[in-house]
Amino acid sequence: MRTVVVTGTASGIGKALKGMLEADGHRVIGVDLRDADVTVDLTTDAGRTGLVEQVTALSGGTVDAVVANAGLSNGSPATLAVNYFGALATLEGLRPLLAGSPAPRAAVTCSMASLLPVDDELVDLTLAGDEPAALARAAELAAAGTGDIIYGSSKAAVAHWLRRVAPSADWAGAGIPLNAIGPGIVQTGMTAEMLATEESTRAVESHVPMPLGGIMGPEVPANLLRFLVSPENSHMCGQVVFVDGGSDVVIRGDKVW
Repeated sequence: MRTVVVTGTASGIGKALKGMLEADGHRVIGVDLRDADVTVDLTTDAGRTGLVEQVTALSGGTVDAVVANAGLSNGSPATLAVNYFGALATLEGLRPLLAGSPAPRAAVTCSMASLLPVDDELVDLTLAGDEPAALARAAELAAAGTGDIIYGSSKAAVAHWLRRVAPSADWAGAGIPLNAIGPGIVQTGMTAEMLATEESTRAVESHVPMPLGGIMGPEVPANLLRFLVSPENSHMCGQVVFVDGGSDVVIRGDKVW
C-alpha cells in the first residue's frame, strides 16, 4: 500500500484519482477547501503551511507520491495563486516527505491551455517567484476584462517551472520522477458554466480542437496521473503529457521537433 497526497479531491480530476487509488488499495490523503482530510486554502501562506503540517502529521512523515492537482479557472488573481504558487508550495513543501519512500513520485496538473496565448509579463513575474507582483499583474488583467488569460498563463508558468526543476538534484537527483499532465477540456465543476449550453460547448470546441473523442470525463486525466505516480513510472522526467484529444498536435503540429 502506498500513501498518496492529492490536492483538489473534493471534485473533478482529484476526486476521480482518489477513487482510483483507493480502489487499488492505496491510502489517499485528500486536500481541498472542503470535504477532505486536510482542508486548507492554497491561496494563502497559512493554508500552504497548514498543508505541510497536517500532511506530515497524518502520514507520520513519509508519503510515496504527491499530486498537485488543485486548480481554479475564474479569471481572478486567485487562479494564479492556486494554480502556480499553491502547486509549487505543495510539491516543494512535501518533497522532504518523499525521501522515505522506496519509489517516490510527484505530478502536477497542467493544461493544454499552456499552449494558448499568454501574458508574458505575468508569466515572467510568476517564474521570478514574485507572488505579490504577479498577483498585482493578474489583478490588472482582470480589471481590464482580460482575466481569461490568467489561467493559461498560470499553466504555462507551471510547465516552464517543471522543465527547469525536474532534472535537478532535488528531484531527479533524489530519485523522484516529477511530471505533469496537460488535459484538454474536462467535464468538471470548473467547466460546467462554459459547457452549459450547446452553443457555448460548440464555442469551446472551436477554440480547443479535440479531434479524438472530444470533451472527456475526469477519469481520463486521472488515469494518467495514476500512472505517473506509480512505481512503474521510473524514468519519465519533466514531461507534460498531453491528454487532450489531439489539441497539442493540431495547435503545434510537428514544429516541436
